[in-house]
Amino acid sequence: MELKELYQEIILDHAKNPRNKGKCENYNRDAKAHNPLCGDKVHIYLNLDNNKYIKGLSFEGEGCAISLASASILTDILKGKDLSFTKKITEDFLNMLKTKSKITLNSLSEDQATTINSLSGVQEFPMRIKCATMAWHTLLSAIDKKDI
Repeated sequence: MELKELYQEIILDHAKNPRNKGKCENYNRDAKAHNPLCGDKVHIYLNLDNNKYIKGLSFEGEGCAISLASASILTDILKGKDLSFTKKITEDFLNMLKTKSKITLNSLSEDQATTINSLSGVQEFPMRIKCATMAWHTLLSAIDKKDI
């Protein structure tokens, strides 16, 4: 299987079978985003503990396959991680789409790196970059909010 086909398969799987969809238990931060140009909507729920670890991370939303897959991939990879890792991987992900690079963090498993890099194909479609990045920007907004 070619890498492009694998990436498409990963995106479709996450879009059809999103991980961590719904409100996570005891969330203490959240943020919403909406792209009026295409109708994508995302609501990120975050349970951040006192040690700055993400105990719970989930989303609700609707939109295109890329938007849903990106939110699912985000929650799948970052749940259970600390904030410094979360901010680093988010920054690297957003830079990947701007600079057409790949993410190669040593702290990611090979499967996680492949999964997150599956969204790199949107680099070729500038109109779709917001679909892929909206959940990630929304997560940063949730992190920066005060407790509810």
